Amino acid sequence: MIERSSGILMPISSLPSPHGIGTMGKAAYDFADFLAAAGQKYWQLLPLGPTSYGDSPYQSFSSFAGNPYFIDLDLLVKDKLLTRAEVNACDWGDDPRYVDYGKIYASRFTLLEKAKTRGFTRDREAVAAFERENERWLPNYALFMALKRHFGMKSWTEWDDEDIRCRTSSEVIERYRAELREDVELFTYIQFLFFRQWEALKAYIHSLGIRIIGDLPIYVAMDSADVWAEPEMFQLDEHNVPTEVSGVPPDCFSEDGQLWGNPLYNYEAMAKDGFGWWIRRIGGAQKLYDVIRIDHFRGFESYWAIPYGETTAKNGRWVKGPGMSLVGVLTGWFRDLDFIAEDLGCTVDVVFRSALTAEDFARAETEARVVYENPDVTIASTPDTRAQATPPAAPKPPVR
Repeated sequence: MIERSSGILMPISSLPSPHGIGTMGKAAYDFADFLAAAGQKYWQLLPLGPTSYGDSPYQSFSSFAGNPYFIDLDLLVKDKLLTRAEVNACDWGDDPRYVDYGKIYASRFTLLEKAKTRGFTRDREAVAAFERENERWLPNYALFMALKRHFGMKSWTEWDDEDIRCRTSSEVIERYRAELREDVELFTYIQFLFFRQWEALKAYIHSLGIRIIGDLPIYVAMDSADVWAEPEMFQLDEHNVPTEVSGVPPDCFSEDGQLWGNPLYNYEAMAKDGFGWWIRRIGGAQKLYDVIRIDHFRGFESYWAIPYGETTAKNGRWVKGPGMSLVGVLTGWFRDLDFIAEDLGCTVDVVFRSALTAEDFARAETEARVVYENPDVTIASTPDTRAQATPPAAPKPPVR
């Protein structure tokens, strides 16, 4: 059970840095020290994945990989993978208040390629061990990113070669893996560097008695290794085009609703192996975080499905989600992992009394410490009371 305590939300990207964006370097360690000195018990983060279109942390090329921008360059200099002159020669932008993603993109990967040239052979044994530990997702991700480079960073749905776009055979995949070996190694090594720095930072944070809360977007991006590698787990047609996409209906904030555009899950296909896709995804997040906040948690009960090609979210429909058939698997599988359900606003009564009934939620909370993040909603799970969900006196409008 998560005891009453407090923490601070601070995205890695918002930490101060002379290199255009926050990283896992000195500023991150200093912030951890600040949290400890202030008596805080949690550091909450936004998603750590590599950002894609719009540089949003909620649109990532992978639900497993780490963001190359967060790799600290000073630590790479210290590790003799870069020189100080090489780092200082880059243009990181001229306004410290904003992240200039265009300039970071132009400079960061050039530096990381130099780091790979100097370190890949030196670290070969450690990299090989890292590859074995992450064999379920890393080869697909590294090849996916290499292919994006090969096809001019286009979305995988626009790649010119239909055989690799649709993964028609293992021979095609291995042919491209051999042809693009240098870039496959580059993106593998980048992940090696990210996780090496992250593990060191996480160990330091833990040494201060602080736990890490990570944000898990309920959906993944269409242009991601996740969808490219396993299209059968999503609602796509025979040409791998979405049939319906994600969003939320019109409300008092937006008369058009919110058209997110992520592909929706094929829960029927996922259920065939006991929701193995979700088990792997949560397992990947567990390597990063101590507590997982599930974004748009109400989508497990029912979700807003919008026909592909619509320009607004108006013409969507509510579709029943997997409910406790999925949540129960996750809470049973990850018994030592804490979950936080996103504030459901005025939908709380619907969710608790539908797929997530009071009794179900009590079981989930008791077995895996699922906590509802709205302070106005009380969830008790003692053996005598089970769970009682008390909605706020003045319900809030639904928000993402």
